[in-house]
Amino acid sequence: MDLSQYRPNVGVALFHPDGRVWFGRRANTPPPHNWQFPQGGVDPGEDLEAAARRELAEETGAVSVTPLGRTDGWIAYDFPPDAEGSKVARGWKGQRQVWFAFRFDGEAAEFDLGAHPPAEFEAWRWGYLAEAPGLIVPFKRPAYEAVAAAFAPFAATP
Repeated sequence: MDLSQYRPNVGVALFHPDGRVWFGRRANTPPPHNWQFPQGGVDPGEDLEAAARRELAEETGAVSVTPLGRTDGWIAYDFPPDAEGSKVARGWKGQRQVWFAFRFDGEAAEFDLGAHPPAEFEAWRWGYLAEAPGLIVPFKRPAYEAVAAAFAPFAATP
């Protein structure tokens, strides 16, 4: 697969020490598929783990983390045919992602969804990794299934 038309991106599965994961409810996005993990673009020349840590801090406020693992290679998804917005306007077909698993070592007060406006998320909760593919927008579901499989060893089960 030619990934040159896919925007470079990173994602983070943030694990509570008990094995649950952090879910953010996307701001101004109606249910039911409005929960996701932190993710975002990679700046030119930026190290992928550094990008993941930056995106996590910008979107959640969390910085007290320990690396657990990362996915091998890129996980890609296409934007839906009716997608609009700046990424599509810039000619991207979709996104290619490397995902990182981090353990959260801080206190809940560290989470500040408005730390870097505009807020990506309007609420958050801890849940189970196995829930993730069912909570995400359908066009991202195969990517989340791959992430859930890759990070299953770190996850608690319901």
